[in-house]
Amino acid sequence: MHSLKVLILEDNPFQMMALHQMLNANQVFDVLTADCVEAAQRSLELRGPVDIAICDLQMEGQDGLSLIGHLAASGMARTVIILSSAEDTVLDSAAQLARQQGINVLGVMRKPASVAAIGGLLSKWLLGQSGTAQVVTPLAAAASPDLSPLDPTQDYGPQWIAHFQPKVSLDGELAGVELLARWEHPEHGLLMPGRFLPLIERAGLMGALTWHMLELALSLSHQRLLSHGQALPVAVNVPPALLDQPDFIPRLLVLLERFPVRPQMLTLEVVEQSARQLAVVQFENLLRLRMAGCRLSIDDFGTGASNIQRLLELPFSELKIPAEFVRGLADDRRKSAIVGGALFMAQKMALDVVVEGVETADDYDALLMLGHPVIQGYFIARPMPEADFLNWLQVLERTPERVLPFDTVRPGRAPARK
Repeated sequence: MHSLKVLILEDNPFQMMALHQMLNANQVFDVLTADCVEAAQRSLELRGPVDIAICDLQMEGQDGLSLIGHLAASGMARTVIILSSAEDTVLDSAAQLARQQGINVLGVMRKPASVAAIGGLLSKWLLGQSGTAQVVTPLAAAASPDLSPLDPTQDYGPQWIAHFQPKVSLDGELAGVELLARWEHPEHGLLMPGRFLPLIERAGLMGALTWHMLELALSLSHQRLLSHGQALPVAVNVPPALLDQPDFIPRLLVLLERFPVRPQMLTLEVVEQSARQLAVVQFENLLRLRMAGCRLSIDDFGTGASNIQRLLELPFSELKIPAEFVRGLADDRRKSAIVGGALFMAQKMALDVVVEGVETADDYDALLMLGHPVIQGYFIARPMPEADFLNWLQVLERTPERVLPFDTVRPGRAPARK
């Protein structure tokens, strides 16, 4: 792990020294240290961005939240480890605040930290970057200047690609795949949605991006139908504004004729961004989608306007429970109650459920106690390019018992196969 660059924000000299030694023990030697937020900012300006920032929350003067806000605004680090002795509710809220600002929270550690705990989180980060523990993602993109405004008349389609994240039932059966937009930018490299979606929205190109993703999804599903005799269920995010367009349904039906798979193979995930009542044309389009056979998912259920009232009003067939309700589920009674209640309600309403953000075996085990949703998250697989996803499917076909990683995290717990 010698190539990692880490910043420590800690105002206790003894704990600072201990953290530094723990990093060294994990073969991390490029370490910046700061005992206050101002010193951390100066160090970053002089030494450049870091891979990971370890942030103590509670400090005199500016606290760890201030540094997290600075990291989010400056791009000097995209990943943090939160370190504190605060109550669990405070730690959970701090992590949620960081994620809302676009920061990846690698983990939350209680003081005092341990060599093993830090080592586990560092390994998790490295594995997440490359799938191996050898390659570190360059930081140039994080520190790159803002993207230029987009030209609405230009065709960016060749640069827009999809990454694919599988969805799996709790008994290990493949339930489908969600397509997640990425941008292969000619200057800035691979961009995540947080970097480019605001620009696309301002340029009025969300419709173009969505239709491009729908075409990629149906093309993949149809390819699987031709090669394996069974279409692959695919899911694509659809912005509510697209439902305002009267030609949305006819255009989608044309696309389904071009890639002839059953409409039931396509799930459209809709996120409501406001609590306003849907326009008549939106309501009609949702109804016609269901009448045509497509599946509708209410994304990020429980956040914003995506609530129980929406389920009562609109013809959804599925709800998605977001990651913020799932991370740490095994150790949080409140989250367990929320997820369990949503699963119970969905069962009574004959709705399918997809749970996002399942990252650990403990959270998977906790879900087993609550119901039988479809799960999606790093515990199964990270979003991956198409070639990697097709390889993943090939491995699944040869060894279907490995769709759940029980061979590494829960020996002897692999689900029985018929």
